[in-house]
Amino acid sequence: MLQKYYAAWESRLGYRLVRGGTRHFGYHPLGTIWPLPLGAALRRMEDHLYHLLELPTGSKVLDAGCGNGHVALQLARKGLRVQGIDIVANHIRWARQEIKAQKMENMVSARVADYHHLDWVPDMSFDGVCTMETFVHAREPEQVLSEFFRILKPGGLMAMHEYWHLDDDELPPGTSKDLSESIKRVDRESAMPTDRRLRRGVLQQMLTNQGFVEVVEKDLSRNIAPTLLLFYVLGYIPYLIICFFGLQAWFVNTEAGAQGYRGLQRHLWGYSAVKAKKPLEKIR
Repeated sequence: MLQKYYAAWESRLGYRLVRGGTRHFGYHPLGTIWPLPLGAALRRMEDHLYHLLELPTGSKVLDAGCGNGHVALQLARKGLRVQGIDIVANHIRWARQEIKAQKMENMVSARVADYHHLDWVPDMSFDGVCTMETFVHAREPEQVLSEFFRILKPGGLMAMHEYWHLDDDELPPGTSKDLSESIKRVDRESAMPTDRRLRRGVLQQMLTNQGFVEVVEKDLSRNIAPTLLLFYVLGYIPYLIICFFGLQAWFVNTEAGAQGYRGLQRHLWGYSAVKAKKPLEKIR
């Protein structure tokens, strides 16, 4: 399902034209309304992930769901040694091209791999693990976090930029049915099964259950709002046309752009940065 989503022409065209191939939101200082230049905001979000890791130069990091390598390359420019993995073969092909073009082969590598199954990675071999809006694609999130915990060195750090959302029974009175159904459809058609489980605070509890400590969350919902506003402006009219013909499932990114901003403004979903640490000693 995930590979089908990224192979769809709407995904390939939209990510390339609007985000330059990057697959995450931009970070905007509070009070910002104008979202452009978007490229600068995308790099700020990658820098935010880097600062969340708080690792010294030369540390070894796994970028789990690296896409075309933009996040991994930005972390490498800051001095980290990065292993990128992605389940989509085309993403890894593009990532390797980017790595080679920027002459960063000594700092970044990329391979096709599933973060549910990291048996090729020795125990306690990474200083950090990061996800940039990719954990939501997990089929078995507890298994993924267990693998992350295993491959981290004692004292190693997790840094995750991920979504959260309200359940149906938590929706504010007056929430339109079409908006709540849009969010569910986007999760389904974008292959984000874990997003259906990530109510506010659930990711933190999942990390704690796996043995992580010092779990800290910061809400970045207001920081991504200008990016969502841009998507809303670009997607609203096309979305109305799509709805008229009942084609929402075929244009999931257009629906996400038009409805995502509305949902964010109504606090139906949000965006968090979560940090956690593998303890130095096993907790008894």
